[in-house]
Amino acid sequence: MPRALAVLAALCLASPAAALVPASTGSHVSVAARGAATALPASAAEIAGANFDLNAYFAEKVTAVEKALDASLESNCPETKKIVESMKYSLMAGGKRVRPVLCIAACEMLGGTQEMAMPTAVAIEMIHTMSLIHDDLPAMDDDDLRRGRPTNHVVYGDDVAILAGDALLSTAFEHCAAGSTAEKIPATAIVECVRRLGEAVGAVGLAGGQVMDLECEAKRGVTLDELTWIHTHKTAKLLEVSATTGALIAGASAEDVARMETFANDIGVAFQVADDILDVTATSEALGKTAGKD
Repeated sequence: MPRALAVLAALCLASPAAALVPASTGSHVSVAARGAATALPASAAEIAGANFDLNAYFAEKVTAVEKALDASLESNCPETKKIVESMKYSLMAGGKRVRPVLCIAACEMLGGTQEMAMPTAVAIEMIHTMSLIHDDLPAMDDDDLRRGRPTNHVVYGDDVAILAGDALLSTAFEHCAAGSTAEKIPATAIVECVRRLGEAVGAVGLAGGQVMDLECEAKRGVTLDELTWIHTHKTAKLLEVSATTGALIAGASAEDVARMETFANDIGVAFQVADDILDVTATSEALGKTAGKD
């Protein structure tokens, strides 16, 4: 498992943050990953083999994720046309798709398939997109640029943007449950995935982390413990649930799921630290969002 986890770490850091925390050498896994232990199940060995091409793997999974995301939202009556359009505007606005790919990679590493993980992977990206829509609102970060495009509320208004975010959140749970059932995953695994998704977005997850972030924004003397709490809950929690739900869907043991929690939490904190540094050092054009907002 260690080598495969190194590959998953590289997936998380295949972003602007990679400029700060290099995860690969050329198009292959890092020296540290190649030198890690090799006691892996067959599926994991395939993902994390010595000649593993991270760029090719990531591109393949992103293509599949984009197709699934596009098919996940559709207006079936005139009354829902505007809200679905708003939801899809942000969902299909691009992005690295790190979280859904992490979910798929974790599932494949532990013996599952892309098809099994995809509904939950889509659900996670819906939740992430919801958080971005709400984060950009005037009452929060008041940003007018996201992924290189005008933010949702700039295009559709604050009211529709709030409701589009709400709808994406609820649709995420619907998609996870219905899609996973179709793949004949045990009901206990589905329920645990839904529970973890709920926790990841709640008071001890994304929402709580965002509140703490807002409280500390203009505060002097923010402690390392406070900053770690923000990073752990605002960012790492959604990466953690990406990895753990992928593992659960594959039928992983409780021990392996716990290992995924530790791994993804550590990577998530590093991801946010790098993102905060880039907020100060990079341009808006490079980031695809307004620099200097964090």
